[in-house]
Amino acid sequence: MTSHTTSSAGAAYGFYCKPDDKSFAHVVSRVTEALKTEGFGVLTDIDVQATMKTKLGVDVRPYRILGACNPPLAHRALSAQPDIGLLLPCNVIVREDDDGSFTVGFMDPVAVMQMTDDPEVARVADEVRSRLERVRSALTAAPGGAAKT
Repeated sequence: MTSHTTSSAGAAYGFYCKPDDKSFAHVVSRVTEALKTEGFGVLTDIDVQATMKTKLGVDVRPYRILGACNPPLAHRALSAQPDIGLLLPCNVIVREDDDGSFTVGFMDPVAVMQMTDDPEVARVADEVRSRLERVRSALTAAPGGAAKT
């Protein structure tokens, strides 16, 4: 297991982990369940691999973009800033890397929501980030619940 705050490209808008799963479908299922535990539902599920094959005839590694939403937190943000919907939902990616391992990436809501100076939006972003960090921790925990080293 490896977790870090930026990708190898140094993306400041996300944080990542590498769960030790052997199946892409299993990683997607675990991500969905861990999101649910933190009050998120998956509103959109974009299968990038299938889209690239269908639209461009290009074969790419498995890659999914999950649009996650926590309705109470989204409501708070939208109440504070009605146009904040332009920055919702929180995207979570699941991708297969060149070496066959998997990476899960989480949009960093604190980084994205800095586009507004509304203090309530900032509070919501902090709470969303805390919940997404707990999802990341759940994905990198050993079966007994302890973190893998």
